Amino acid sequence: MIRFEGVGKIYPNGYQGLIDINLEIQDGEFVGIIGTSGAGKSTLVRTINGLNDVTSGNLVVNGTDVAKLKGKELRKFRRKVGMIFQSYNLVPRITVLKNVLTAVVPEMSFFKVLFGIFSKEDKIKALEALDRMGILDKAYVRADQLSGGQQQRVSLARTLAQDSDIILADEPVSALDPVTAKEVMDDLKRINEELGRTILINIHHVELALAYASRIIAIKKGKIVYDGPSSEVTQKVLDEVYRKEEDSDPSTSEEN
Repeated sequence: MIRFEGVGKIYPNGYQGLIDINLEIQDGEFVGIIGTSGAGKSTLVRTINGLNDVTSGNLVVNGTDVAKLKGKELRKFRRKVGMIFQSYNLVPRITVLKNVLTAVVPEMSFFKVLFGIFSKEDKIKALEALDRMGILDKAYVRADQLSGGQQQRVSLARTLAQDSDIILADEPVSALDPVTAKEVMDDLKRINEELGRTILINIHHVELALAYASRIIAIKKGKIVYDGPSSEVTQKVLDEVYRKEEDSDPSTSEEN
């Protein structure tokens, strides 16, 4: 379970990314997070695995106080919280299989990482993850030779290979064409339903959020303005959420 208790996030420039966030997300939920650019969507998602620190309040993920994690403990925690990005976050010049195997690198010795020595079990798990994503035939192809949709599937396979209980998706389909975006959303839904993974997706495409997520959290200027079933999201709610804002969210920049 993910629990936010009065969570706030203030950036060094004074911008308030999150304001008094109170949420409980149960295991196995598929949650869509919507809002305008700069509303705080990315900030919310990235606090869950510690990419953004919490300025105030408490954030507990599966019994772990995220704010207290540092160094090795934080890296170990992140193995259970997979993340996929708009830019795929792959190493382009190595094979698909090796990209998936990077999921286990944090637990390996420096010597094994240096020479790329992976266990048989890790390789089998990585190949099984690629098979589940329908791209086993691309295992020995360089990542930069794949289409955008295939690269995003590699990112998903990597989260499966690291046995993530939670998958965070930060704008995972915004760089894809509509057909490919739907295919990736189908993959996320299948992972949620078949494997019981908790999925939180920050997404600009409202129609996709409503079609795939069972729960919608809408954020505006760092505050939650709607939290409920996707089936109950009305046009009035959407009009309120997407009314023009002037503020911007530093977390949406590439370096964050």
